[in-house]
Amino acid sequence: MDTGNNTAGKTAPERYVSEKAFEELPDTFQKLAELLGEDQFELVAVNDEKDPQDQKAASESAFSEAIAEKSDDNMYRVDSYVKNGEIRLVYLMNDAVESFLVFRNARMTGEYHSEYQGQLQASMNRQADGYVLVVRQGATVLTLFFEDLDLEVHLYEYAYTGHFWVKKYEYLRQLEYRLAILRDKRDYLGEEYCTEEEKELSVLVEFPPLNYCCYPAVPEKYIVPRENPWIPSEKAIIYMKKLAVECRDVYFEKMLETYRKRPTKFRAKRIAAMLHKTKHAAVVDRLTHKLQDATKEYKRRSLGEVLEKGYREVFARVERRQEELKKQGIRADILREEPFTIARDSLDYKLYLMIWKERRGNRITEIEEYVC
Repeated sequence: MDTGNNTAGKTAPERYVSEKAFEELPDTFQKLAELLGEDQFELVAVNDEKDPQDQKAASESAFSEAIAEKSDDNMYRVDSYVKNGEIRLVYLMNDAVESFLVFRNARMTGEYHSEYQGQLQASMNRQADGYVLVVRQGATVLTLFFEDLDLEVHLYEYAYTGHFWVKKYEYLRQLEYRLAILRDKRDYLGEEYCTEEEKELSVLVEFPPLNYCCYPAVPEKYIVPRENPWIPSEKAIIYMKKLAVECRDVYFEKMLETYRKRPTKFRAKRIAAMLHKTKHAAVVDRLTHKLQDATKEYKRRSLGEVLEKGYREVFARVERRQEELKKQGIRADILREEPFTIARDSLDYKLYLMIWKERRGNRITEIEEYVC
């Protein structure tokens, strides 16, 4: 697998291997070629904690030690990334999954810049005792020796995830976000990492009234565009029609059929507006419950005893607040924002109370935030 400076007209993997050669590569090596072709090479820093789940709890001291090992503002010593002969490269990371390419029996030489954002150049050769991967980050070179390459995947429950980056109709933006990360899991890892219900739900990223066209969960500059996002798929409309039938929402079903025949932006926006009307609330609630059922077998992230203790204390306080509102006849849902477990990030552990209200025939929400 060789680097290619002439990248015009090439897909990401084709920067390094021909289409034919790419198809003959083992799955993990295909994933590596895809990452390198997209100029992605994020290694996971390690510490001396025996249990990876405890890394977040010890993050401040571990991160301070790692900083001390830097030779400049964004370059770590390469041994900061090797533990028990293994090196982890981030593959897909979101609230639904943390996955890595794991270099086995590995060692590194050279320099690695964790904050590097430019174009990569890479080459890999087979040797008698394994492989040699050379990665160039601008003027610096990292050489990685390893015997094998595996995929490591950790799946998590995400139907109660809450990120409130964009205001207004937050409950619909949460649905858009959860469906988007579900589709990423299916597209990047494969259907074998999805339940049957998740496979069905994943088509809804192709439903413009609910995807980022109408209810983006992130600011515009962070949106990763899909090809023809305003064009709905037949499967997505059929799924939504099935929901409408289950909820006995005849008018919504008729609007979907009209939209199926003439899928214009105007009709997409009109259906999007219907989603926040109280008269069609059953459809949105039904979809939310289906996603919760589809993910109920997945575990919640565990971030070490220190954070878990704080989580339990704050959760009890949020539950008391939820019960107070319930006595007043007000619905409130508990959502959470979690940091990653293995590849540490800067997110705090937070709980949210999403309080439901009605205003002029529209369902709206108010958000209360609780930091663990």
